[in-house]
Amino acid sequence: MSGLILDHLTIHLGDAPLVSLTATVAPGEVLTVMGPSGSGKSTLLAAITGTLAPAFRCTGRIALNGRDLTGLPPQGRRVGILFQDDLLFPHLSVGGNLGFGLPSGARDRKAAIDAALAEIGLEGFADRDPATLSGGQKARVALMRMLLSEPQALLLDEPFSRLDAALRDQMRDMVFSRARARGLPVLMVTHDAEDARAAGGALVTLP
Repeated sequence: MSGLILDHLTIHLGDAPLVSLTATVAPGEVLTVMGPSGSGKSTLLAAITGTLAPAFRCTGRIALNGRDLTGLPPQGRRVGILFQDDLLFPHLSVGGNLGFGLPSGARDRKAAIDAALAEIGLEGFADRDPATLSGGQKARVALMRMLLSEPQALLLDEPFSRLDAALRDQMRDMVFSRARARGLPVLMVTHDAEDARAAGGALVTLP
């Protein structure tokens, strides 16, 4: 079955269940997960990416496009994630950051990087130092670097929270439209009801 499937996924901290969720996110759709700080939103994302801290224990099943991810290492899951911070590599140029996202062995890396920059309105920025970019430009580069890695699902960990209101609307539109165009199931965790409204999909609230 295509999409992201969380089948009775339960995350325990010690003996206590922290998060319990069953959900299906179809390709191109967004599931928004909201809840107060400490409710386990980011821990849920860590379980899906395979980066759960040793203090936590996970039961249930995670599947993506028919593949069972539950026992796979992070690099084998084909899941992309965007965080609050852009996390661009300061020692690499803008083009170098984008190139990092390309699969090893990708042909004509320069053409792929130039096309990616054109898609996000940053033509000619390949040699720029990331430190010289605005917040919105950094967010666009981080998004495109992640998309170049060809993920099969996208996770969003409050990625719009540090942008000003105008940039937030722009980035929401950019992220959701590109996810739809690529047929990616998206799971977003957020505190912001406006994020949920912009996503337009199902909403789950954690206690």
